[in-house]
Amino acid sequence: MAKAKHDTSKPQDRQTANRRLATKLALVTVAMFGFGYALSPMYDLMCRVAGINGKTGRTDAQTVAAQPVDQSRTVTVEFTGLATSGLPWEFKPLVKKLELHPGETAEVKYLARNLSQEEITGQAIPSVTPGESAPHFKKTECFCFTQQTLKPGESREMPVRFVVDAGLDKDIQTITLSYSFFNTDKLSAKKYGGTSLAKSDDHAAHPEHSHNASGG
Repeated sequence: MAKAKHDTSKPQDRQTANRRLATKLALVTVAMFGFGYALSPMYDLMCRVAGINGKTGRTDAQTVAAQPVDQSRTVTVEFTGLATSGLPWEFKPLVKKLELHPGETAEVKYLARNLSQEEITGQAIPSVTPGESAPHFKKTECFCFTQQTLKPGESREMPVRFVVDAGLDKDIQTITLSYSFFNTDKLSAKKYGGTSLAKSDDHAAHPEHSHNASGG
């Protein structure tokens, strides 16, 4: 019968090896945590640069007027909206959907109502699906360009004027425009059980909305 091999290494050597292993594992853990922490803002940055993830753009009426209208096809645009937790507002589109020709300017309205007993300021963040349609969805007027302040019980109809340009892929027949409305004040949002809009996500601060902003 073969004799069992005995560990002839010195205790001091084993302790040194164990410490090295523990250090390596700790470094790997820190690196993984750091990567996970950075992944979200990195991904958001890449989406903004690439124009994907449903980020809408802005244009002006003169540019829209100079573009052709594709009368040979129609696109259905659907509208949704929600007030996030932390913002005690009613928020909804007054039109659920409409059909338009690519290149044709259209306008719809959303309704916001402050259900609280205090003045609150909100910021709307839009997104468009499918993501491939985002570069072709341009707004000339939108309440999302600026923050909106409502007094206690106040209601407001807010317009969105937009165009889907003729460069939209012909396979895309339906587009959904969605808005999420956030409370801009951290303490106020916490009071109502939610979180405020992070500055890095402030749609009004995006480059395409930083000039000639107009409220609605």
